[in-house]
Amino acid sequence: MTLHEQPTEKLDFKRILPIIAIVFVDLLGLSIIIPLLPLYAARFSATPLVIGVLQATYPLMQFVGAPILGRLSDRFGRKPILVISQIGTFAGFILLGFANTLWLLFLSRVIDGLSGANISTAQAAIADSTNEKTRTQGLGLVGAAFGLGFVFGPIIAFIVLAASGQNYQAVAFTAAFFSFVSILLTSFWFRETHTLGAPSTVTRKKKFSFGAMAEALRRPQIGFLLILMFFYQIAFGGYEQLFSLFTLTRLGMDARDTSGLFVVAGLFIIVVQGGLVGRWSKQKGDRWLVILGVSTLALGLIGTALTPAIPVPWYDQAKVMQTLAGEGAIRVSIQDIQIQLPEQSTRGWLGIIWLLIASLPAALGGGVLHPAVNSLITKSSDKSEVGAMLGISASMYSAANAIAPLFYGFLFQWLGAPVPFFTGGLILLILWVFTPRAIPKQGE
Repeated sequence: MTLHEQPTEKLDFKRILPIIAIVFVDLLGLSIIIPLLPLYAARFSATPLVIGVLQATYPLMQFVGAPILGRLSDRFGRKPILVISQIGTFAGFILLGFANTLWLLFLSRVIDGLSGANISTAQAAIADSTNEKTRTQGLGLVGAAFGLGFVFGPIIAFIVLAASGQNYQAVAFTAAFFSFVSILLTSFWFRETHTLGAPSTVTRKKKFSFGAMAEALRRPQIGFLLILMFFYQIAFGGYEQLFSLFTLTRLGMDARDTSGLFVVAGLFIIVVQGGLVGRWSKQKGDRWLVILGVSTLALGLIGTALTPAIPVPWYDQAKVMQTLAGEGAIRVSIQDIQIQLPEQSTRGWLGIIWLLIASLPAALGGGVLHPAVNSLITKSSDKSEVGAMLGISASMYSAANAIAPLFYGFLFQWLGAPVPFFTGGLILLILWVFTPRAIPKQGE
């Protein structure tokens, strides 16, 4: 009898520690560039809509690649697929560091996205190593590793920006370094968690197709959970991917300032996913967590949309514009930058304080929803198809992330910065109305 089959309520931290460490290092690389990417694109004359297209490129490619790699991990094991996906991420970051045109930014995200099964494969490894009673806690710790990455990544980005004179290329190469470290960790520390044999022979008979996704959507419990994953991420994906553009145009905050907000949100997510998700799951159940997550996300996004357009007290329009233009080997003309910055005559504290308060329910919802939904999906799946179902879940997530920045970028450019965030909040309010009826209590 394997560990995840034993009827224990205690999580084996020693077994999942390598997985958590790998996710943490992977997320360090990703979170280092998250606050920068929209500003990176703005340097090369990108409008909010074009920035939305760039942000959509990675999840769109991941939508294609993740379910295929998820099925391959069921067949060949988690470790080789994890290494392959990490090598693709490393290559994408290297290309990002050398990018001196907008199309190279796009190519770097295509490469990273096509191989981007890191997180879904790690989630499958967690499912291999847990049982139904400990799975939510295990997936919650993966989320805590997300939070740790989102805390330390922006800190590292802040340090690199300060030391390099706002050189975005240096930040990209730093992300590549952490990606390389994750490859080493997987190669020499991570032990295979998936037992090859009878279960995987079932998987081998099935190749991923959109028909397989449609079949999963027709399954009563799993189908609704996949739809929920898709629509909540439509709302939340734009928030994540255009947040730094919002803070730039609304509050006059540059990449270093926005990194500080990511640190605050990451600390809060650590507390929620590392300590509270497991406890709440046992006490209240995953259904309760999902309802809580949807409602708090709605409040957070609507609160963000209502942030007063008052730049931070230290805002200096000329300095922020110089930061966008760059100080390194790649420098552009300020006249080529098409992003409108706020006037500095109305500086004050109200805008940033309001945004900080609104960010807390948004971080709570984001920290709770993903592990709770994926836990319910794994509990509704056969053991032989856990990797496949999590791969399809990742595909739905990535498809939403691909659509959201396009939709939000359009609204941002033509209707103003607050509109997409308010729209996302309304989508979540609709989900909040229907979710309690659609997820039955006996599904716990």
